[in-house]
Amino acid sequence: MSRIATLRLDRLLANMGYGSRREVQQLVHAGHVMLDGETIAHADERIAITRDLPERMLVRGKPLDPPPGVALMVHKPLGVTCSHKEAGPLVYGLLPERWRRRDPAISTIGRLDKETSGLLLMTDDGNLLHRVISPRARIPKRYHVTLDRPLRGDEVEIFAAGTLMLDGEDRPLLPAHMEALSERSAHLTLTEGRYHQVRRMFAALGNHVTALHRDRIGDLALPADLEPGHYRILSEADLASIFPLAKGA
Repeated sequence: MSRIATLRLDRLLANMGYGSRREVQQLVHAGHVMLDGETIAHADERIAITRDLPERMLVRGKPLDPPPGVALMVHKPLGVTCSHKEAGPLVYGLLPERWRRRDPAISTIGRLDKETSGLLLMTDDGNLLHRVISPRARIPKRYHVTLDRPLRGDEVEIFAAGTLMLDGEDRPLLPAHMEALSERSAHLTLTEGRYHQVRRMFAALGNHVTALHRDRIGDLALPADLEPGHYRILSEADLASIFPLAKGA
């Protein structure tokens, strides 16, 4: 049975962006932090870090933010970047301002380029991040692709063969599954994530991707009611659905 991690209250709230350790201590001494209906009197009290903590703790009368170990799904809009090295608004700006001061920081799990929309995962859990992005995991990711020109008709076979080489690379792509939706649109499911892979795959066959949207990672689908620019905290069931191959292990 795994032990539940604990942390001093002042350090917990400071790490979650509520202020410096001194500011948090002042917050506690002023009676603004409650746990299970009782005011916490001492900032050095050790708190068990459990997933239900936001349901039990109030800070200034409002539920505590998600504690460390949070995982989010974000509906990334077009024009927003995942990298601090690129110009333009960052995906981190879609989160509450206080969340951007958390330690450990919330990071994206992989990336979508500025001109790609859809399902993006974010977390402060390093183990989860590495489980998802590990090449050995081969988690399927599905994209809705809109094309400039009609499909040739042989894309399904070529992508599934596992022999397609991209310009500048020295090993072929893993097999990918494509489902044609119309003459200019398709679903493409990959189990790897090379640089601009979807766009380069169709470019290799003489076509151009005009719109790209990711709608699924593993068995986790982007909900129809999650609007662009909004996010949702993932449940344990959501997290399990990211790893469909593990269910049958």
